Amino acid sequence: MYLRDGKLPFDGMHEECGVFGVYSTETRDVAHTVYYGLYALQHRGQESSGIAVAYADKIRYFKGMGLVPEVFANGNLDTLPEGDIAIGHVRYSTTGASSLLNAQPIVFTGKCGRMALAHNGNLTNTKQLREELIRGDAVFQTSIDSEVMALLINKYSNGDIVKGVLEAGKRFKGSFSLVVMTSDKLIAVRDPYGIRPLVLGKSLDDVIVASETCAIDAVGGTVLRDVKPGEVLVVDSSGMHSYFLEREKHTAACIFEYVYFARPDSIIDGCSVYEARKEAGKILARHYPIKADIVSGVPDSAVVAARGYSEVSGVPYVEALAKNRYVGRTFIQPDQSMRENSVSVKMNALRANISGKKLIIIDDSIVRGTTSRKIVKMLRDAGAKEVHMMICSPVVKHPCYLGIDMQSYSQLVGANKSVEEICEYIGADSLHYLTVEELKETCRTANLDFCTGCFDAGYPYPMHDYEADKHKFE
Repeated sequence: MYLRDGKLPFDGMHEECGVFGVYSTETRDVAHTVYYGLYALQHRGQESSGIAVAYADKIRYFKGMGLVPEVFANGNLDTLPEGDIAIGHVRYSTTGASSLLNAQPIVFTGKCGRMALAHNGNLTNTKQLREELIRGDAVFQTSIDSEVMALLINKYSNGDIVKGVLEAGKRFKGSFSLVVMTSDKLIAVRDPYGIRPLVLGKSLDDVIVASETCAIDAVGGTVLRDVKPGEVLVVDSSGMHSYFLEREKHTAACIFEYVYFARPDSIIDGCSVYEARKEAGKILARHYPIKADIVSGVPDSAVVAARGYSEVSGVPYVEALAKNRYVGRTFIQPDQSMRENSVSVKMNALRANISGKKLIIIDDSIVRGTTSRKIVKMLRDAGAKEVHMMICSPVVKHPCYLGIDMQSYSQLVGANKSVEEICEYIGADSLHYLTVEELKETCRTANLDFCTGCFDAGYPYPMHDYEADKHKFE
């Protein structure tokens, strides 16, 4: 089976991008600041990256396919001029094909002069907005929702970019954390539910916005706060000013940021990702005690949880899988046997640690089940006597339409099999998941409520008009 845009399906979910922006009080090499910020956000998108710089009422940009250091190698970063504002983007495509044409930032000339926009998230009403704009004689160059957002902002701006963002923002449905740049302003926008993360920081007199706190840390900045749900934060020569889109009665931050997407050293909406993952392991240990010789985690996202399980259970933490840290992008192979072999390239079992042992292996989630099946087989082939699988999230039963690359029921083993059937399919001796309430408990220090739609269909937006099995992307 192929996903949208011809991609082959993998057992795992991908978040589509990360954004970074900087406003400097003086003209300097802001492109390098964005470069290091994007480097810290590379885990959020590995297909393409780009940087746009504002200087002398102009915007110059460079973007390409591949990892940040690949795109900006061979002097490409040095082609960007000194300036006082810059934004950047790393992408994993969830809407639109993986191609240079769809790489961000989107840069164009509009009613406010030169503009650039970078977007993390996924609109659920892209089709309707695109058709409306086309009826108004708009011409599209890409197949991504970010261009729809850029053109709608331009439509409503009438020379005032803040007005354009506020008016267009009323029309957006779905998840969006945006950075928008003109020749004299940096604007950060977070959707009213706060689905995707966005944080504000400073470095000396520079103002920074980024998808995660780890990116602000990477450029030597200080984290000030999270951008609030529905906030439109404008930074210009007069300072920082906040406006708000219509506020929702409740928030719905994506809880998978804590399970999988975010870096463990990030803090999102007041909650440490590291501590949330460790607590997940502790809860699994309290609810599912198993007599085993060792406990281990699938690298990298589940290692912290495995240590938490070990602390509570007393089962020794021992590494069972070694990860090849020099494997870059997840490569797409043309047939099933090659796809399964790619797991062995990315990680391998540590035979000396697990041979003859009863093993608990912890992972963040199971999507299709193919990787979990491969891992269990790899551990048994290395001599594991028993393999008990623990999952740091509930059963993924429903698609995500808000920025995760799993948009059809046919991709989800949990939508079609019971826990017992999944256990049999992956070949484990036992299989246990967290419940939705237990997962929420791991993030209890967060100051937002959560979207749990992929577990229980509790989406913040009505999804009757956005069924991915029937939906065809442009």
